[in-house]
Amino acid sequence: MRCKKFYAAAFAALLGAACGAAFADVPDNGRFAKARAMILDLIQNANVPSISVAVAQHGKILWEESFGWADRERLIKATPDTMYSIASTSKPLTATGLMVLAERRKIELDKDVNTYLGGARLTPVDPSWPAPTVKHVMNHTAGLPLHYQFFYENEPYRRPAMEETIRRYGILLRRPGEFYFYSNLGFGIIDFIIGRVSGRGYADFMRTDVFLPLGMTRTSVGIGPGLEGFAARRYDEKQLPIPFYTFDHDGASAIFTSAHDLIRFGMFQLKDHPAGAKAVLSDATIDLMQDPKATTAPQRNYGLGWVIHEDDCGYKTIVHGGGMPGVSTDLKLLPTEDLAVVMLCNISNSKAYTIKEEIIGTLVPKYGEKYRAKMQAPPVAPAPFTPPAALVGEWRGGIHTYSGIQSAGLSIRENGEVKVTMFGQMSTLLNMVEFKDDILQGACYGTIKTEDAARAPHYLMFGVHLEGDTLTGLVAAMADTPPAFALSSWIQLKKVAAPPAR
Repeated sequence: MRCKKFYAAAFAALLGAACGAAFADVPDNGRFAKARAMILDLIQNANVPSISVAVAQHGKILWEESFGWADRERLIKATPDTMYSIASTSKPLTATGLMVLAERRKIELDKDVNTYLGGARLTPVDPSWPAPTVKHVMNHTAGLPLHYQFFYENEPYRRPAMEETIRRYGILLRRPGEFYFYSNLGFGIIDFIIGRVSGRGYADFMRTDVFLPLGMTRTSVGIGPGLEGFAARRYDEKQLPIPFYTFDHDGASAIFTSAHDLIRFGMFQLKDHPAGAKAVLSDATIDLMQDPKATTAPQRNYGLGWVIHEDDCGYKTIVHGGGMPGVSTDLKLLPTEDLAVVMLCNISNSKAYTIKEEIIGTLVPKYGEKYRAKMQAPPVAPAPFTPPAALVGEWRGGIHTYSGIQSAGLSIRENGEVKVTMFGQMSTLLNMVEFKDDILQGACYGTIKTEDAARAPHYLMFGVHLEGDTLTGLVAAMADTPPAFALSSWIQLKKVAAPPAR
């Protein structure tokens, strides 16, 4: 017991050193004391390894500070120059790279995206649909399905060539331009285009034509050569290091960057042009990226690499967050306030995202009041699923995978019960059922018979669109633990006459 107390005291002292060292040169004069207290609470009481933040307004960095350990095992403290894996916060950076090529007239946003894919092609389920454009892919309206696939260094699986990923999963489930559906595969396709059109590969082009001109010296796709010692380790919910992993969609998720570098990128996107940075895009192109192109929810839209939100107080926010195993990150811009805020964390923790809102509320009180009121409002319970008459009945068809068709069916009753049948598998109930905007969603037990999905036990998520007597959409094989993936196949079901009662 005495030894346990000694080690606990020693660890507390080390934790204090990691947190306290960040206080040495704080340029904010105590203005962000509440945000700092929130961060220390997460580190000391929620076992968060580290958090780095940065704030800039009117072309000046107001606050940069880091707390905790970038690498607990090697006792490496986090600093504003520590490189974090940023997950989907990679998307606006990747979009910037593509827009650099567009300004150079090497890519046309309104051109058929297949023009830039070599021998690979995106394939619509309906051949009569128009071709998807580069812009459709960038704002998630091409019709691509849910997709992600992780490859861990301690497992035998390795990522396939992008051409093969497109062949397997580059299926368009909706007419291009008519429906927003967030897809990591789309930004994997964007990084593939950047690599092909530039002739230098995605990672090299981003380094030489985006990161270095903007003064982002601690930013790379993956962990660049020579930068290994600056990268924070990713940790799981048990506070254990996660084996290093990569993806089959680098442009969506693979960038590592520091709080200092990412706030410089945010300043550039606010047209503040930080010292030592070369403008890689014109102001007009920045405006184009931040112009809402596809409605995602009331008062919420997606531009070219950015989520765009108009809140009740009249503040337009330009934002992208990221979350995956060992990652919680956010970059948020308020153009009317000329304000940018960065939060980077090396564990998945939903509370970490509230830090940026507290920071913004400190500088923009009216925004803070709205956010606090929203957080205090009681949650709205979802309404029970009640199927419309058009859904009730028997539906039969197949799940179209890249290796063949699996027969499948749905039985939907008036009381809201939905039963899933698949060839060679036990019938099961569809859970968490919702029907909104003519889309039926839910999850159930089941197996997709493909080589990729066989990597791990998985469940199935359905998302099918009702149109007349047809349900068309996706069935995604979902694995939440390593190797994590969401692998979508397309499904089409036709309504059939109910069997006679016995």
